[in-house]
Amino acid sequence: MTLDPGLGQHAGVLDALGARIASGEHPCGTVLTIEAIGVRHGVSRSVAREAVRVLESMGLVSSRRRVGVTVQPRSCWNVLDPQVIRWRLAGADRTAQLASLSELRRGVEPAAAALAAERATAHHCRTLAAAVSDMVVHGRDGDLEAYLRADSLFHRTLLEASGNEMLGSLGDVVTAVLVGRTRHGMMPRRPNPEAIALHDEVARAVRLGEPAAAERAMRAIIDEAAAALAQEQSDASEPSDETSS
Repeated sequence: MTLDPGLGQHAGVLDALGARIASGEHPCGTVLTIEAIGVRHGVSRSVAREAVRVLESMGLVSSRRRVGVTVQPRSCWNVLDPQVIRWRLAGADRTAQLASLSELRRGVEPAAAALAAERATAHHCRTLAAAVSDMVVHGRDGDLEAYLRADSLFHRTLLEASGNEMLGSLGDVVTAVLVGRTRHGMMPRRPNPEAIALHDEVARAVRLGEPAAAERAMRAIIDEAAAALAQEQSDASEPSDETSS
């Protein structure tokens, strides 16, 4: 794998190694060496060693003197690390990863919405309203990157507004999911207006201090996203008109 010229040496080696491990190209039990990593990527031993240290902190590898760098089973990985999520979404198990993350969001974000309705500040409410407004504009224009930024801001703000530091810390996780869906073509070309309306319902319920309504609307958002993903996968698996005859 050629290093991305847009990344520095350390970041490039880390990204390449992490992607290969997450995709299964380096399966559990594979033993690598610092020397081999350096030669393959054309970097110094110190750069290769630093990349391995980061992967070790994520649980993807273990490093022992006279043994080498050993790829660890998935049960050891920090599966909530945004980089690990990104690498897995770029691999073959993308669908399973998204399903798992959707289940996590279903258990977390509705609760965060209910808490936000009790604890959000005026600043949080203004940010949520502005994010929804941007989603309306960019959704209508079909600008998915701009829509992604607004959508990510909405969900990050909602988790922060919950006032729970554990929930707030999941902002990067939810953003990684939203980015993965968009970058890997798993979003509709034009966002569903009903989904945007549900975001507006959440923002309004938070502003009005209605926990049950906020929780209900957020659960509907996640269900709509899961249904949209299933539809995108179904459409992608159907033969095109050119090949169906």
